[in-house]
Amino acid sequence: MTTEWHNKTAREIRDAVRDGAATATEVAESYLDRIERVDPKVQAYVDVWRDYALSRAEAVDHKRRKDGALGALAGVPVGLKDVFCTRQGYTTCCSKILDGYRSPFDATVVERLDTADCVFLGKLNMDEFAMGSSTENSAVQPTKNPWDLERVPGGSSGGSAAAVAADACAFSLGSDTGGSIRQPAALSGCVGMKPTYGRVSRYGLVAFASSLDQIGPLTKNTEDLALVMNVICGRDPKDSTSADIPVPDYTAALAGDVSGLTVGLPEEFFADALDDEIRAKVNDAVKTLEEAGAKTVEVSLPHATEYGIATYYIICTAEASANLARFDGVRYGYRAPETHDMRDMYVRTKSQGFGAEVQRRIMLGTYVLSSGYYDAYYLKAQKVRALIRRDFDAAFSQCDVILGPTSPTAAFRIGEKTQDPLQMYLSDIYTISANLAGIPGVSVPCGLTESGLPVGLQLLGKPFGEETLIRAAHAYERNRDFDMGRPPLTQGI
Repeated sequence: MTTEWHNKTAREIRDAVRDGAATATEVAESYLDRIERVDPKVQAYVDVWRDYALSRAEAVDHKRRKDGALGALAGVPVGLKDVFCTRQGYTTCCSKILDGYRSPFDATVVERLDTADCVFLGKLNMDEFAMGSSTENSAVQPTKNPWDLERVPGGSSGGSAAAVAADACAFSLGSDTGGSIRQPAALSGCVGMKPTYGRVSRYGLVAFASSLDQIGPLTKNTEDLALVMNVICGRDPKDSTSADIPVPDYTAALAGDVSGLTVGLPEEFFADALDDEIRAKVNDAVKTLEEAGAKTVEVSLPHATEYGIATYYIICTAEASANLARFDGVRYGYRAPETHDMRDMYVRTKSQGFGAEVQRRIMLGTYVLSSGYYDAYYLKAQKVRALIRRDFDAAFSQCDVILGPTSPTAAFRIGEKTQDPLQMYLSDIYTISANLAGIPGVSVPCGLTESGLPVGLQLLGKPFGEETLIRAAHAYERNRDFDMGRPPLTQGI
């Protein structure tokens, strides 16, 4: 009987390829067949690299036969959010304005996965230029949640989360500007981490908001998370914001327990706005960690929740308006036809090339940076950002990690919030503060609602404290008294 490798974890696949229990080609074929069966329903991929994946797999097999010296993730199939520059295929950020664009270089994280002997399956869907919380803003297609095809998978890394949940890749990479890895991980029932700002190189990541963006993995469990983090983290001379700090072996944290660990519980994270089912599941997770030996203490993040949304959307839109100015129809990407002069070309290109949400954020960002409003909005937001950092510094003086929900609700229906941008923005209320403070965060599944939708538990850590987060997340996984199971979509397909 042929092994269904798409059901396996990244670690199981890596070990099987290393030991000769499977070839990388067999694994790749299993995943490519899986994509062919499930992706027409989920719509996680925007470009499947079948021939390239098989050639990569054959190269890994040849390498093993030749000398057996394989990389840390040998033969493991990965999907890439369409925000990473890759020489293979297109890099479009799921936008019209970059339709057909081919990058002349690979992002640093792609190069590192290449060195680790990963097999690249293709590009994954996202909200256009990573602006959104549901993957409904993609110029290509909406992605659907494998747990319920009428619901969103979260965003902006919705394709990355849905592909992992649907067993259409062993793990994926996403980007997180205000929760865009953790929120879709929570809504789609997988593990997702936003590392500390500077822990992972952003070279080759198409910028949305440069002081907030961070690259991270979405995986099936925390063991796979640790394996991927070992590969992608570390100083990069091509990225001046990457930190020159030694990277620990994150897999060593998997052996730890939570005895003596102090978990902070922010009162603001458990306010009335939190869905009752989400609150109950998160409280159950707290009890699980307490029974495993962790101590809990109440902490407060007064500025993070009350002012976080306003602060985030002022700063991120300001940076977006500056970063997206380069897409002008002159150097690369889409150019509007039949224009009269340079100004007309600029206006028509951006009006036709950018979607509604991207245009909304560019206009907001340009407004808050404009003369007469810079001090009133942007400068004040930066001051509040400093207060949010101080909130976390004060909280971490009392605890090792901070615990709360990842999202205020489970996955919502497709189209439910598209006409109300403010409600969509509030989907990230628990995640954006980590980006503003530059600290790491991880989302781990902590159960299902009565209607069978995943719930995410969020753990936040001190700067460069990913090791502690992985230790706590893995301890929770080991001690929880339920099995998440697999999405209904995966059964019988």
